[in-house]
Amino acid sequence: MLNEISSILLEKCQITPGEVVLAGVSGGPDSLCLMHVLDSLGYRVIVAHLDHQLRPESADEAQRVKKMAAGSGLPFVRESSDVESFSRQRGLSLEEGARLARYQFLFREAEKTHAAAVMVGHTADDQVETVLMHLLRGAGLPGLSGMPYRSLPNAWSAIIPLLRPLLGVWREEVWEYLNVQGLNPSLDPSNLDERIFRNRLRHELIPYLETFNPRLRQSIWRTADILRQEDEILQERLRDDWESVVRQMDEAMIVFDYQALKELPLGIQRRIFHKAVLGLRPDTRDLNFRAIERAIDFLNQSAPQAGTDLVFGLRLKLEARRLVLTDMQASFTDIRWPKAPTEGTMRLKIPGNVILVDGCTLTAEVLECSPTAVSEMKQNIDPFQTWLDADRLENPLAIRTRLPGDRFQPLGMTAGSIKISDFMINVKLPEAARRSWPLVLSGSAIAWLPGYRLAHDFSISSETTRMVHLRLEPG
Repeated sequence: MLNEISSILLEKCQITPGEVVLAGVSGGPDSLCLMHVLDSLGYRVIVAHLDHQLRPESADEAQRVKKMAAGSGLPFVRESSDVESFSRQRGLSLEEGARLARYQFLFREAEKTHAAAVMVGHTADDQVETVLMHLLRGAGLPGLSGMPYRSLPNAWSAIIPLLRPLLGVWREEVWEYLNVQGLNPSLDPSNLDERIFRNRLRHELIPYLETFNPRLRQSIWRTADILRQEDEILQERLRDDWESVVRQMDEAMIVFDYQALKELPLGIQRRIFHKAVLGLRPDTRDLNFRAIERAIDFLNQSAPQAGTDLVFGLRLKLEARRLVLTDMQASFTDIRWPKAPTEGTMRLKIPGNVILVDGCTLTAEVLECSPTAVSEMKQNIDPFQTWLDADRLENPLAIRTRLPGDRFQPLGMTAGSIKISDFMINVKLPEAARRSWPLVLSGSAIAWLPGYRLAHDFSISSETTRMVHLRLEPG
């Protein structure tokens, strides 16, 4: 077993002997095995134990782990937590609250001790139980893939990986190793409590299913391993698509390019929303299918609404062709919309480009009015680029913000005009963005409101011979 785990640590966990690692050790068989194996393989192990204060004997068990660590000459860190109160205050089940408190403690200690990784003793049996739990609750490919050997970033750190080197080791093998080494683990009686969902799976469902297939656990583990490898391929795709559609991200909100997100395949849209929700609510585990489908329905609705409540106090809102996932209490005033100078005017030579206040670049390019160019214009779905009749434009163009009395004849309005302020309200341009939103003018006439509409008088017609292609790109 040592040789197998040594290879897993090097290849799958990507960590080498001699590095400092922090191991979560409850004193049970799996974590005790992990501690001993890591020490035997030459890792510099810090033993970490959280006393959950859920049982009268928990303090004695903490002392027992301390003695075991001392017996191996390993440093020991300990903390006590009133997990029952911790869980109640956060509206979590006792099992989920204990898990959250435990991982917060482990990563906090890993930062203090400059550990290269946090390690936990999940085994192949834990993997099977996890996959079954996800299957029964309903899950996509990530859930049916189970737990990875290495998680980075994870819900607790972007720089310290969470490692599970025993994921390929069965519980029977753990006990065999402990017996050979003469190690006596603590046994948690709560593992027999069949009111706990995972315990019912372990003691009732899996034995029942094994009457149909005696090698059920091995089959499920192998399936999860295959799915995890396939999921890794999709995760690579997700990273690229995430970069292409996210325009802003901080701890309170994520801003997407609405149109670019709509163009992605449905499966990738689901993964992006899943990643986004977990990005803003990293401690969450039970993100259900219905919440993701609400996001999908909102994204692809035929008559866009202003916003919808999603899940965990998060809200989706459509603002100026941007889709914003935000905490309901967050302000929208910090979203980085395109901005022109609030005073004065910028000039854009044709051809040429200019950098706006927020770092966005506005580019003007002259094109012949060829069938290819016209076809590209007709197929365009990006509201931040447009094509104008070059012979109707003054050179250079002007870029400024709105002024009192500004009027506009948007494409499709064949007669008359509308106040630019009213037009901005009609297209739901967020109020916080209106004051600095750039307008493109030819002479004194508004030719284009980027992100929304071209002016009627500057549109391409059958008589157009030259076109000006305007493109506004984020900084």
